[in-house]
Amino acid sequence: MGSSLTNLLYHIVFSTKMRQDSITPNLAQDLYPYIGGIIRDEKGVLLKIGGMPNHLHLLTKFHPSISVSTMLQHIKGSSSKWINEGRRTLGQFAWQTGYAAFSVSESAANAVTRYIETQTEHHQRQTYQEELLALLQKHRIPYDDRYIWE
Repeated sequence: MGSSLTNLLYHIVFSTKMRQDSITPNLAQDLYPYIGGIIRDEKGVLLKIGGMPNHLHLLTKFHPSISVSTMLQHIKGSSSKWINEGRRTLGQFAWQTGYAAFSVSESAANAVTRYIETQTEHHQRQTYQEELLALLQKHRIPYDDRYIWE
């Protein structure tokens, strides 16, 4: 094959530091497009973004030349700098150190999109911590309770 052809879809979840409720509706209104711009600058596509005041979900495609960990460094580093330099929150804003990333097949993209769109309803029944543990278990990702919550 003369060219590289990919469709690398990821469902990514990460939280504010110590799961603080720092993402207000006003901040989210500007933050979501800003994150989309970071991803576009790295030749990726943000398909869906949403979340709650203490965490975000992204459905995204990354260019094959950039790793998930490098992309998350860009997203979290640039967005926290943008938030803090623009004084868009009270006090210092920070993301948690880690993240969870799950590969998504094209056939499951619509279901993940709906899942992200219904975060408010979803979190009336389940906390972020319960949600993340369920996702890790569903995707068979081992974790250590001592380090998962920072």
